[in-house]
Amino acid sequence: MPTSGVNTTNDTKELAPEGSLVSFKSLYQSPRDSNSKWTWLDKEPQDVADAAENEETAQHALITRLQNANDSRKKYEIHSIIIQSPWLKDALTEILHAYPGVHCGLKRLEFEAPFSPFVHRWQQLLEYRLRKDLNATTAKHIELLYNVLRAELKDVIKTMEDYVDHGIVTFDHIWIIYHPGTIIYSDSHNGSPGAYRLKSGAYIKTQCGKAYQLSVESIDWNGTSFGHSLEVIQVWEFHGTTTIMGLSAFPLSFHPHQDKVKEILINRGKKFEELAGSHYKTYDGFAVTWDKEGKEVPYMCNGRIIVDSDSFRRFSPRHVKYLEPLAAKDGASEPECAPKKLNIEDPTNMKYVFGKQTKEKRIRLTKEHHLICLPRVRGYSLKKKEWLLFYLDPMQDIKFNENAFGSLVLPEDQKELILSFAESQAMNETSFDDIISGKGRGHITLLSGPPGVGKTLTAESVAEHMRAPLFMMSAGDLGINPAQVETKLTNILEMISKWNAVLLLDECDVFLEARSTHDLERNKLVSIFLRVLEYYEGLLFLTTNRVDNIDAAFQSRIHISLAYPHLTTESRRSIWVNFLKGLGGLEGWEAGDLDELATVELNGRQIKNVLKSASLLAARKKERLASKYVDMVLAIERRRPGVAAGF
Repeated sequence: MPTSGVNTTNDTKELAPEGSLVSFKSLYQSPRDSNSKWTWLDKEPQDVADAAENEETAQHALITRLQNANDSRKKYEIHSIIIQSPWLKDALTEILHAYPGVHCGLKRLEFEAPFSPFVHRWQQLLEYRLRKDLNATTAKHIELLYNVLRAELKDVIKTMEDYVDHGIVTFDHIWIIYHPGTIIYSDSHNGSPGAYRLKSGAYIKTQCGKAYQLSVESIDWNGTSFGHSLEVIQVWEFHGTTTIMGLSAFPLSFHPHQDKVKEILINRGKKFEELAGSHYKTYDGFAVTWDKEGKEVPYMCNGRIIVDSDSFRRFSPRHVKYLEPLAAKDGASEPECAPKKLNIEDPTNMKYVFGKQTKEKRIRLTKEHHLICLPRVRGYSLKKKEWLLFYLDPMQDIKFNENAFGSLVLPEDQKELILSFAESQAMNETSFDDIISGKGRGHITLLSGPPGVGKTLTAESVAEHMRAPLFMMSAGDLGINPAQVETKLTNILEMISKWNAVLLLDECDVFLEARSTHDLERNKLVSIFLRVLEYYEGLLFLTTNRVDNIDAAFQSRIHISLAYPHLTTESRRSIWVNFLKGLGGLEGWEAGDLDELATVELNGRQIKNVLKSASLLAARKKERLASKYVDMVLAIERRRPGVAAGF
């Protein structure tokens, strides 16, 4: 028996060490046996035919490889075509320009049935064939290719023309209408229509069934640059024929109002470009959030928002996908320096701009780019405190309340003091700094007093007057774990600094309560706030009902401390008047009615709640808000258990 590595024959031959010879050995696949099994042989089988492609076939301009036809009307059909003519390759370079997956410079240029590139570019082939400037050789080779394709594709071309004429299509032939490079119109983004440039399409099978999947591209902004975003749209299988416009995505050229749709989408794309950077807006409509599995779901949202893709990318839990940069061939203009700042000023009545402006280089988009801009942007809802996707159409400029600060019920000297600090901070006019540069440059105002006397309203009014976002933060936003609190607080302060927002820390005593020797975890929280807020450079308002419990170290960092007393009869009357003016005016209200209401010991929040309930009663009766409805609400409240008799 032979041993491993030794070949024992009649003439013993010594073998070289394994893998040492500078040579190679070919093995051949054997024919399959009756059980469809095969092995490797060291000699070429005798019944193997010679290769069909050789030096003789290489002479021909093209090779057509035939297979048995599935169509009963013909015996054979073309399986594939190999283009060998250099003249044809040059011609196809122009005819199939930018067609995905095709590179006409390859030495072996092969196309397989159903020959989608030629079907989609049939018109370009016809136009090229009729050109007068072609040399004789190119003209002959193009005519040869045309005759071969016409015989093979005549039924497909006729079907395509028939579908286009009638505006219908079948699922099996749906690929015919989707020409790569064309503009596709779709409302796949939760009903918001948009245009996309088609890259390719393919039939796929999913758990939900069969579909034709379109790979499309659009223009997106990732916070630092514009680029091509790859999207996927699926057209699900249907039976029989359907109208092309009834598909979830179809070529924009089939739309009966194509020009009008283009105009609308281009204008929306210009708005998309303007929203690059950080912008303060108001929103009322459906936005997009995500479920536990990461799928997009509609979400009703209203209130003020911050549009900011850069902060979304950095601070939200959602991934922002890679964008293919805009190339010079896209037609984008040279970069220009654009102001990178929060758009919080009214261009017709510019007031205060928080923070400093920086410059960034931003490519300017063309009309073609505007047409395929995404219909939504990334941002943050100040009311919901969530990162969402916002559609462009429900987004509007903010109409600021010019009388917000003026209607605040505070002594005039206190209002002047608060406003002077806020305005100087906003315009960066203060040159005062700590011994350590950058430390202590913010402004902290402590507002203390009983509930409903206007502490929170003061911060809201200052932000409204400054036309700046108001970020309201509470214990629920940060948690109680010291490590998480520091991370969340640092991120929030960085966001606020970028947005140039006014920060309101409501009921701050939960974090800033005096430290003790018994509660080490709370001591950590207080230390974190002291350290992080020391370097905060913006406006910070703190509100508390228990000013005596605040840690002494933090009290030393407060610039202004305002104590709000209980409301007087005069201040309550002013609050009643201000709320009534906001609800439609004082028509029908007597001075005696207001004087009587002012004697009822209510705080500002309670007055607002009473008027809200009374206005609902009046609306049900389809009448104006009158004192009788307010009296009805007050009478009901007096009967409620636990309510003070003076109510």
